Amino acid sequence: MRTTLRPRRSPRRSESAFEAAVSVFLWAFRIILVLIVVVGSILPISSGKFSIEVWTDLIVKGAVQGGIYALVALGYTMVYGIMKMINFAHGEIFMIGIFSGYFVAEILDDMDILNANVLSSLLSFLLMMIVAATVSTLVALAVERVAYRPLRNSPRLVLLISAIGASFFLQYTVAGLVGPGIFAYPSIDILEEDVALPIISALGMSWLQVVVIVSALVMMAVLHRFVMSSKLGTAIRAVSEDKETAALMGIDVNRAIVTTFAVGAAMAGAAGVLYGLYWGQVLFYTGFIPGIKAFTAAVLGGIGNIPGAMFGGFVLGEAESIGSLLIIDGLGVPSPGQLTNVIAFTILVMVLMFRPQGILGERISRSRA
Repeated sequence: MRTTLRPRRSPRRSESAFEAAVSVFLWAFRIILVLIVVVGSILPISSGKFSIEVWTDLIVKGAVQGGIYALVALGYTMVYGIMKMINFAHGEIFMIGIFSGYFVAEILDDMDILNANVLSSLLSFLLMMIVAATVSTLVALAVERVAYRPLRNSPRLVLLISAIGASFFLQYTVAGLVGPGIFAYPSIDILEEDVALPIISALGMSWLQVVVIVSALVMMAVLHRFVMSSKLGTAIRAVSEDKETAALMGIDVNRAIVTTFAVGAAMAGAAGVLYGLYWGQVLFYTGFIPGIKAFTAAVLGGIGNIPGAMFGGFVLGEAESIGSLLIIDGLGVPSPGQLTNVIAFTILVMVLMFRPQGILGERISRSRA
């Protein structure tokens, strides 16, 4: 019986064919997404369905939303920069800041101090911010000491699991302490008033919206200055580059890491007060979705990049605010305002496909063996 030997297909040729097929599929998917964005954007603009006032209001709301995302994203990007891990408990740190500000506001409101006059309102607002930042910082330091430091030299997957566990622990601890109900956040009347300044009044902005946007920009500038110019900031950057070498040069690695957690948590706590005052409601899992979106903003701008996190936060906020009418409504989808989460995570997918290192992130070249 005669047998014929067929030549085997080369494994490298099979792998290259598979990679080519995947590449074609990804490019086709990218083109489809771009077409959806372009077509969905052209239709509502050309039809004139919405007035200039509507678009202006959406842009302002997007900037406010983006400012809050940016403040929380700074904590994600700083921790990733120094430990190369995603601190998924950061959203709950943000939520604890919201509740801390809430209880301070409730106490001040019961004492008739919160809205007694302009000075007392401003001092109450500052006290809410300070208490929220302090409590969030203390909780973040406890999480770092208990859940992260013992596992610092473990594989990243172990740290990731620990972070998820810490997130659920904080979330349901708060639920057990305050209850699962929805709490109405006390408002500060002076911040609800419209700004009377000539240029800003044309945009119809309230003082609270101005405070959120300005606070985000100022905190980012101060943080960037601290990291780039101070001695402790230099130590943080050195530890981010190489922990072992930094330790050999006499840098206190633990101090640098703890400072990073503290600064990120303080900004998340302050952002929590702004979020509570702006949205007016809070419950025990309030930090989950905003936390994930802030992480999306950090990836969008370039994880580990401080200006990138700020830029990504504002871009994501504007995309959520405008995108529901600019894209989804233009495609004829009913109830576009309920699909803002779809926009946020679609942006994340597109960034990972088109530019995985983020908009302002540095491209990492891989050397071939």
